Order: sequence, then structure tokens, then C-alpha cells
Amino acid sequence: QVQLVESGGGLVQPGGSLTLSCTVSGNFFSIHGMGWYRQAPGKQRELVASISGYGSGYHEDAVRGRFTISRDNAKNTIYLQMNSLKLEDTAVYYCNAEVVVDPPFYDSSSGTYQESPHSDYWGPGTQVTVSS
Repeated sequence: QVQLVESGGGLVQPGGSLTLSCTVSGNFFSIHGMGWYRQAPGKQRELVASISGYGSGYHEDAVRGRFTISRDNAKNTIYLQMNSLKLEDTAVYYCNAEVVVDPPFYDSSSGTYQESPHSDYWGPGTQVTVSS
């Protein structure tokens, strides 16, 4: 069973900083891309930042220059360093991971090993509240 657990949320004043962490645990073969999403009250869940298995990061315009996503593959963990927080950053932040649970399988038609498909997993979310 694969589990994602976020931590690091809390209450912070405008202009402050927080660092979120998300760790993947359980039985799996590998992890591909991971990302942070957020959902504010009354709004749809939106992408904040994502990072590939090789560590290439992407940040949405609303947070670019203020937030930084990073990854520690040895710990199966991603981080979101959030600086210069604004009132509008208030939301529940969710971690997402593309996880390959099964090892590669032998494809007899091609005579090669093929990567097993990945599945999307989500954490339960962590609340970030920016308020004065």
C-alpha cells in the first residue's frame, strides 16, 4: 500500500515563510513525477508546482519566484519552500505522486522488459493559512 503524508503547514503572517514536506512510503518500485496542488475554499484544486523524477521543476505563474519545489529521491520526499506568502496563498496543500508499484514485466511479444504503468496517489493535505 502506497501512502503520501504531508507536513509543515500552519499559520503564518503575510510575508512569512513555510516549508512543506511530502514523503511517499509503502511498497512500490519507483516514483516518477511529483507535485504540489492547492485548493482554497470555494475554488477548484490547482497545480502549484511539479518536479520530474530527474529533478526538473516547474512553478505556476502565481508562485514563481516565491515558491521552490525540490526533491530528495533517497528519502522519497519532495519539499515546497514558500517565501513571501500572501493572503491568497491560503489553501489546503496536497501532494501528488506518480508511483510505479510493480517491477518491470517481460513482454514476450517484443522479448524485452517493459515498465509497469504508474498510478496517481494523493496525500490527505495540509492546511496553510496566511493571515495577519
